[in-house]
Amino acid sequence: MKKDIHPKDYKLVVFKDMSNDYSFLSRSTVKTKETMIWEDGKEYPVVKLEISHMSHPFYTGKMKLVDSAGRVDKFKTKYKKHYEQRTK
Repeated sequence: MKKDIHPKDYKLVVFKDMSNDYSFLSRSTVKTKETMIWEDGKEYPVVKLEISHMSHPFYTGKMKLVDSAGRVDKFKTKYKKHYEQRTK
C-alpha cells in the first residue's frame, strides 16, 4: 500500500438523519460548523443527512412511492398556462 495517502485528522462526529431524527456517533474527517450535545454530555460536530439506514426503504423494508409523475410532466403542468399564452 502507498504510504501517507489516508487522512490523519479523524474525529468523532454525530450524523443525524433529518427524516426520523435518528443520530449516531462515528469517526470521520468531514468538516462542519454545526455542533450538538451528544448523550454523553460532550459537544460534537454534526452532519445532517437526508437518509440513513434507519430510513432507507432497502433496510427498513418499507417501500414508499414518492413521485408518481415524472419531472418533465410536472414541469409541463406547472408552466402549462405560460406555454399556452406564448403559442396564441
